[in-house]
Amino acid sequence: MDPTTRRWRLALFATMFVAGLAMASWVSRTPAVRDAVDASTAQMGLVLFGLSVGSITGVVASGGLVRRHGGRPVITAGVTLIAAGMAVVGLGVLLGVAGGVFAGLALFGAGMGLCEIALNIEGAALEAALGAPVLATLHGCFSLGTVAGALLGIALTAADFPVVAHLVIVAVATAAVCAWGARAVPAGTGKAQPDDRAPSWRDQLTVWRDHRLVLIALIILAMAFAEGSANDWLPLLMVDGHGTSATTGSLIFAGFATAMTVGRFAGAMVLRRVSRSAVVRFCALLAAVGLALVIVVDNTVVAGVGVVLWGLGASLAFPVSISAAGDHPDSAVRVSAVATAGYFAFLVGPPTLGFLGEHVGLRGAMVLVLVCVLAASFVTPALRTPGGEGPAIVPDDVPAYPSETRT
Repeated sequence: MDPTTRRWRLALFATMFVAGLAMASWVSRTPAVRDAVDASTAQMGLVLFGLSVGSITGVVASGGLVRRHGGRPVITAGVTLIAAGMAVVGLGVLLGVAGGVFAGLALFGAGMGLCEIALNIEGAALEAALGAPVLATLHGCFSLGTVAGALLGIALTAADFPVVAHLVIVAVATAAVCAWGARAVPAGTGKAQPDDRAPSWRDQLTVWRDHRLVLIALIILAMAFAEGSANDWLPLLMVDGHGTSATTGSLIFAGFATAMTVGRFAGAMVLRRVSRSAVVRFCALLAAVGLALVIVVDNTVVAGVGVVLWGLGASLAFPVSISAAGDHPDSAVRVSAVATAGYFAFLVGPPTLGFLGEHVGLRGAMVLVLVCVLAASFVTPALRTPGGEGPAIVPDDVPAYPSETRT
């Protein structure tokens, strides 16, 4: 591998790592942020809605921006928005203004959404240059970043380190990595040629006539909901629902992030031996068992075990389902269509669980997630490849996981 390609690969890995670090840094401090702005559970759901709105806006805009300008400027803009969003969240916490936190999360989410598509395009181009898989490791770097961010959040929460200083430091580190990495990413990756034709709205709507695709979208919706609900609510769920300290809540979130990381790195090996439909059915049932333990059992240790099962179960279902959606000559439009279902879960999930939690508590609100996951386990035969299915490896050129908007 020549030095230029090596720097390109390292820049992408580092960018994905700091994106995960930033996401987990925010999530690990949500109890402290909630207390600083004096928000109720329902109000916190609305605050988290800013992250969802920003994320889906960034995702929708990213593809067109990459086609127009190439991946490097879109990644740079995305990481800049992530850093700026964290700083604005810190300002909102400092002033005790929930609207400021909402605005910061909207910027943060937009940055994550922009990066998500652009990094995948860059990763696919790097794979072509190397002739070897890269994206699986790239997504693993995001998960490693979430583990590192969660552990950092645990340590700083235990030390009673100020939330504002924590978020600003991570924002500065994120911006520094971006400034270094942007120089190593080649210009023009993903930029459309003058005669390229973008998919029309009609192309994107007609794919929904395929009933199999609709079922795959339902699986993605349910499993993205399971993953996103943990990213949005898990520390608060442990603090409010199980009476743990903020430090313990962050520690349990770190367990979820670690389980996701292990599941993703181990996934390719499992999929060499087991069919996609069987893997996703097992994952959905595993996540359901984990959720049931968190909801029903009033014991912190058992809930922690449940969170690990929840993370393992949520780790593979989305990317494997995306792979199944690509079993078609018109794979780009189909994959984009079903991925939208995952982003919809992130859009409506935070406020829905917030409003439910206000009336029945966060543990009770998670019953909705449990029902969705169980429902998904019954329609996994839709993931079988038309004409028969054997063991399958998830392709390395599928879009990033939605927990990276944060996944």
